[in-house]
Amino acid sequence: MTLEVKTKTPVNYITAAVLLILCCVMFFVLKGQFETMSEPELVYYGKNSSVKAIHWLSEWNPRLKETRGGAGDTLVYELRGEEEGDTIIIFGGVHANEPSGSVAAIYMVENLHPKAGTVYILTHTNAAGYTCTDPQEASPMFYTVDTGAGERQFRFGSRVSNPIYQWPDPDIYVHTSGQKLAGSETRNLNRCYPGIEDGTITEQVAYALTEMVKDLDAAVTIDLHEASPEYKTINTTVFHSRANSITSARDWYIPEDLEDAAHMGAEVSPENFRGLSHIELGTWTDTLAMLMETSNPSQGREHGKTGTDLVVNGIDKFYLRNNQSVGIQDKRYGIEVDTGEFVDEDTFVAANDSSAEEMTALGARPLSMRVARHVIATLAYAQSYTDSIGTALEDAAAAATEEDRLAIYEEVGIGKSSLDGSIIAERRTGIIDLGELPSYSDLCANLYKYLAPSDEVETSADVFAGTSSLIK
Repeated sequence: MTLEVKTKTPVNYITAAVLLILCCVMFFVLKGQFETMSEPELVYYGKNSSVKAIHWLSEWNPRLKETRGGAGDTLVYELRGEEEGDTIIIFGGVHANEPSGSVAAIYMVENLHPKAGTVYILTHTNAAGYTCTDPQEASPMFYTVDTGAGERQFRFGSRVSNPIYQWPDPDIYVHTSGQKLAGSETRNLNRCYPGIEDGTITEQVAYALTEMVKDLDAAVTIDLHEASPEYKTINTTVFHSRANSITSARDWYIPEDLEDAAHMGAEVSPENFRGLSHIELGTWTDTLAMLMETSNPSQGREHGKTGTDLVVNGIDKFYLRNNQSVGIQDKRYGIEVDTGEFVDEDTFVAANDSSAEEMTALGARPLSMRVARHVIATLAYAQSYTDSIGTALEDAAAAATEEDRLAIYEEVGIGKSSLDGSIIAERRTGIIDLGELPSYSDLCANLYKYLAPSDEVETSADVFAGTSSLIK
């Protein structure tokens, strides 16, 4: 009996070598794509810009420079008005998968010319959220818009900080208040306020933001967000109870075309849900804190493929069908629709130059509309602040007694500080003037033209390279 010995053929080795080479190529390609997520996103500001200084967030928590190579550190743009006034701080990009907040902040850095007061703007508040996307969502890493002077690319990130900077998640996240949440919420910046100086990278960012609001003595802080269309607080401002005066007076300043396009709701912060910016900043600082939500179909549970078209154009056949089948004003979708023939995506695209009201009636939520809503509502809150707080300061000056004066201050949220017992009103002018801005309808139609890139101005890349004269 003879044994037949089979030998491996060279073909096996060739196949293995080819597969190994392909794996190496894929590794370096994906590595390159991942590294681009850590490159600074360009923000443009020129000689005529109102940006007078640029700070690092680590100025308010130096540990951010050291933790994970500074992955949580981010830029803070300081815009100054020509006249004296109070300070307003705007957070964009707390959740990196909510693009209108970041793009609205970028638009304001590049186009805002305040007349009175100082504006501090963060365009990528949670920088660690911009270096990854959410798992199992198949979200794009980038999206582009046509500015008319070329395409401009923006980054699409994750709702939470990148786990490579903060791992592993605990089974249960225990907030400093004792509140217990799912473990992954430990990387959600908007669950970590007021933060911990030497905590996780997300807690360190929250601590720096809280300290910044304190140090700058911000009169108003606005946090820009988005939510899925079925979320009950879309097109709503959630505010700390001390900010009631400016949210209630806001309606006088909401332009008609914005009110027609999206009902503007308002809700006071729930005291039993801790860690959110509007409740914690309003509690731990003297600011009047609020958070604004827009309706973003790419975050919902009822949409199809998450692609650039969905992120930018806000068009999804499933949401369009659902909107039209409702047939009534439904708070889940935040719009009023009529029953009738189904409007498909081609029909919407053909009408994409329609007015904001017509676009809304078709059931879409384009990025330009969501950004315009944030920008114009921010302007309305600044005007409301000047009206309500300015009037209160005048009334208090004419008050007959000290008790009456303090009562007026308390009514508008600028009475005794919970931090040191000082009178907040004594540090306020009652003026924030953000200057002139395009109308809501104009921004809906022409937003991307205002975001056209330029080679003739400084950009955020100059700050990262250390060549900017504005860095502090």
